[in-house]
Amino acid sequence: MMGSRIRREKRTIARMIALYEQQCPQAISSPGHYQALNAYAEKRLDKCVFGEQKPACKQCPVHCYQPAKREEMKLIMRWAGPRMLWRHPVLTVLHLIDDRRPVPELPEKYRPKK
Repeated sequence: MMGSRIRREKRTIARMIALYEQQCPQAISSPGHYQALNAYAEKRLDKCVFGEQKPACKQCPVHCYQPAKREEMKLIMRWAGPRMLWRHPVLTVLHLIDDRRPVPELPEKYRPKK
């Protein structure tokens, strides 16, 4: 079962991708690219090892995105982040609050064996 934190993260990422796709002049125009990227991000959130206690992605010790997709998401977030404050202020404030939370310990089953 998915909690409210993961649902909110999915909604925030979907809004950032949509904003970037609509407004950014360099946006990739291949059909379905951003829908596929959003589906990938949702799948990664569903499998997050931290679950509802997940830190902001930029602070996370586990990099679950493929390198190319991670760089693309960083670009989208860097561009859309400041613009989100005007378009989606509640999501932006909640995301900023989440960003200040401490990073939880990695669950036992994901820790490296000694």
